[in-house]
Formats: sequence, structure tokens, C-alpha cells
Amino acid sequence: MADQLLGPLQLIARQASRPGQLAQHWRLPLRAHERSQLRGRRVCQEGQEVLLQLPRQEPLRPGEWLLPAQASDASLGVSSPGVAVEVVAAEEDVLEIGSHDSLALLQAAYHLGNRHVAMEIHADRLLLLHDSVLADLLEHRGLELRRLRAPFCPEAGAYAGHAHSHASDHDH
Repeated sequence: MADQLLGPLQLIARQASRPGQLAQHWRLPLRAHERSQLRGRRVCQEGQEVLLQLPRQEPLRPGEWLLPAQASDASLGVSSPGVAVEVVAAEEDVLEIGSHDSLALLQAAYHLGNRHVAMEIHADRLLLLHDSVLADLLEHRGLELRRLRAPFCPEAGAYAGHAHSHASDHDH
């Protein structure tokens, strides 16, 4: 099917699960910051060029599926085999922060959060994009650092996926 496409495949919809029957699917590796850019040209792992024209909402999540116009048109009433693109987390240069002292790790998360540093939080470690200044700061706090090349999926934040409102009928 890629041979038949004259230009980039325009992707206009997203869904959480893999679509039913697919004649073709590609994988779209995106870094963390690229997953928040819902418009523009990208290139799939297999070389197929795509054009994102997605509704403005929360960032894309790894494992999400992007669909072209014809595949997302529910008014067609048929579920013909189509094309879909799977979002995957691309590998990035990250710092893995660990400690045998859980309080030290918790304190590091607190200080990094105060600096609005994007983090992937696990019970026994933190991941953040490599930054030599932050690496020095964390090493001086006695934390164990390891530089890795790995997918990075930071926490979405307090208001991710929710429209923030101060209306009186909205519970925080």
C-alpha cells in the first residue's frame, strides 16, 4: 500500500486500541516532546511519510493508534481493512537516578519537580532527559546516576487530559 501513496498519509484521528483488520500498519517513533506536537510531517520507522492533523488535546501516548480520514469515518458503516500508525516511544538520552535510600530518591523527585523537570517516576528510580547540570546536582546529593539510551515517558502532570476550569461546578 505504501507504493500507492503519492504523498504523506494524512492522519486525523486517534484511538487507544489497535484497529480491527489492517491491510497495513506502521510504527511512528516519537521522542517525549514530539508526542505533544499534533500537527506536522513525520516519518515512520518503515520510511512512510505521514502528516499529523490531529485534534488539539493531550500528548500522544505510546501504544496509541493514529488513523487516516477514511479509517476514522464511522459514517461509512463498513469495517474494511485499512491503514493505521502505532505511536511508539523513541529512544532518547536519559539519566537513570537511583539510591538505596528511598528518602533521598523522594527528595530528588521533589527538587526536580520544583524545577519543572519532566520525569518518569518508578518506585526505585527516576528517569529524566540527560542534562549535565542536573547530573552534577544529583551526584552531589549522593545519588547514583547512569546514562542510558531508552524510551522516555514522563509523568503527564496534574491536569493532563483534563480541561482546567475554575467554574463553581468543577471539583478539583
